Amino acid sequence: MSWEKEVEELKRRQKLAEGMGGPEKLKRQKDGGKLNVRERIAGLVDKGSFREVGKLGGVGQYDAKGNLTSFLPANILFGRARIDGRPVVVQADDFTVRGGAADASLHGKLIQSEKLANEYRMPLVRLIEGTGGGGSVKTLETTGYTYVPEVPGWELMVDNLSTVPVVALGLGPVAGLGAGRQVMAHYSVLVKGLSQMFVAGPPVVAAVGENRTKEELGGSSIHAKNGAIDDEAESEADAFAKARRFLSYLPSSVHELPTRVPSRDRPDRRDPGLIEAVPRDLRNLYKIRPIIEAVMDEGSFFEIGRQHGPSVVTGFARMDGYPVAVMASDPMVLGGLWTAASARKLERFVDLADTFHLPIIHLADVPGFLIGRKAEDEATIRFGSRAMMAVYQAKVPICAVILRKAYGMAGSAHANLSRHKWRYAWPSGDWGSLPISGGLEAAYKSDLEASDNPKALLKDIQKRLNDVRSPFRTAEKFGIEDIIDPRDTRPLLCEFVEHAYRVLEAGPVSKGWRC
Repeated sequence: MSWEKEVEELKRRQKLAEGMGGPEKLKRQKDGGKLNVRERIAGLVDKGSFREVGKLGGVGQYDAKGNLTSFLPANILFGRARIDGRPVVVQADDFTVRGGAADASLHGKLIQSEKLANEYRMPLVRLIEGTGGGGSVKTLETTGYTYVPEVPGWELMVDNLSTVPVVALGLGPVAGLGAGRQVMAHYSVLVKGLSQMFVAGPPVVAAVGENRTKEELGGSSIHAKNGAIDDEAESEADAFAKARRFLSYLPSSVHELPTRVPSRDRPDRRDPGLIEAVPRDLRNLYKIRPIIEAVMDEGSFFEIGRQHGPSVVTGFARMDGYPVAVMASDPMVLGGLWTAASARKLERFVDLADTFHLPIIHLADVPGFLIGRKAEDEATIRFGSRAMMAVYQAKVPICAVILRKAYGMAGSAHANLSRHKWRYAWPSGDWGSLPISGGLEAAYKSDLEASDNPKALLKDIQKRLNDVRSPFRTAEKFGIEDIIDPRDTRPLLCEFVEHAYRVLEAGPVSKGWRC
C-alpha cells in the first residue's frame, strides 16, 4: 500500500504556501517597488541553500467533506540557509498576508526560529516588514476576547544578543513588535524611501493630533541619525549585501573565534602619506577615514553607524586577514569631541566587539567631552562614563594609537589603562588633563595682570609650556610606551593583532550585551 496520495496532497499544500498572499497582494507588493518574501530570501542567501521549516503552517478552509478548499499561509517564514557557505537562520515576514498582523501569524514559528539560532549557534537574519506579528484591532472581533500583552519569544531575542550575531533588515514599514525586533539586533538596516520604523504608524499617531506621512514620522534618515538603526541601504539588494558583509567579520556564535582569511595586503606595508596626515597646526583639521584605509587591509574597512554620533567612527576591518573592530576620532566633526550620542555609539560598539571576540584598534584624537549647556542637557557625562565603563569592562585586547589629542576623562578612555598598555603615539601626540590653551590665562591670571607687557609674557609662558608638553618629555618618564613613525603604524598593528588572537578565548561574555 502506497502513500502516494498523501505525498501529492503534501505537494499541493506546499504550492499553496508558495502562493503567499495571492496574486492581487503580490502585485501590490511589486507595484510598491518591493520584493516578495521568497524573492528576498533568495536574494540574501547562497543559491538553493534555503530549507524552510513549517512551510505548511497557516489557516486552512475545508468543505463539508473535509476537503481543503483554500489555504492562507502564516505571515512569517523561517528556515536554515547558508551565507558564504556558513549556516544561518533566516526569519522573514510576509507582508502580503495580512500585513504581518497577529491574526495571521503563528508565534510558534517566530519562537522556533530564535531557538534554532540560539541552540545550534547560527547567526540569525530577520527580514522585517509590517507589525512583525504584532497586534491588530480586527483580532478582537475574530477571537472574541482580549489579552494582557506578552511579547512571544522576547526572552529568546534578549538571549540571542549574547549568543549569536543578529541582523535585522527593515524592508518596508515596520511598527510595533516589528520595530522591537528591528532594534533588538547587533546590526540594523532600513532601506531609503522604502522602509520606515515607528512605535505606532501615522493612523495611530493621528489620533493624538499628530498628522505625518510615514517618512516624516519614521523615515530611515531619522533613525540612522538618532542611532535607532545602524545604517541606511540604497535598495533591498544593498541591504542584503550589507548583511552578508557584516556577518563576514563575526564568528557564528560566541563559542567560536572570528575567522582569519587570506590577505593580499602585506603586513609590513608602510604608507608614505601618513607622515604628513596630521597637520602641525592644532587648529587645522584632517580626515580620519583615509588614515583608517591606509592602515587596515586594503578595502577591508566596513563602517557601521556613520550618521549617528559622527565624531566617533566605528566599523570592522581586517589586519593581515584577521577581523578587528576599529574605533577612531573624526576631527572634522566637533574636533572629535565626545557627545552623548557618540558615547552611546561607542559603548554599544565596544560591547559588540567584546561579545564576539574582536580585538579593538583605537585611533584616538579625543579633545574631551563636549561642554556647554547642550552637553549638560543631553547628560553627556552620564553616557560618556558608560562608554568609559564599556572600555574598562571589555576583555578583548585593545591597542590605542594616539594620533593627536588625548584630554580629560574622554581622552583617558582611549584604552583600558588598568591592563597592559599596548599603546603607541605619533609625534603629533598632545595630551593632558585639559588643553593648555583652555587653562593658561586662568592659571597665570595674577602674573599677567601684574606684568607691564602681558602679551609678551603670555607668549613666553606658551613657549615654555609647549616645550614641556612635547611627547618626547612624556616618553622620558615612561608616560607613553612608544612614539612611532606614523608610517610604521600598519606593521605594528598587524603584530598586535597576531598576539591578540593568541590570547582570545571563545565563550560567552559574563556581562551579556547591552542593546
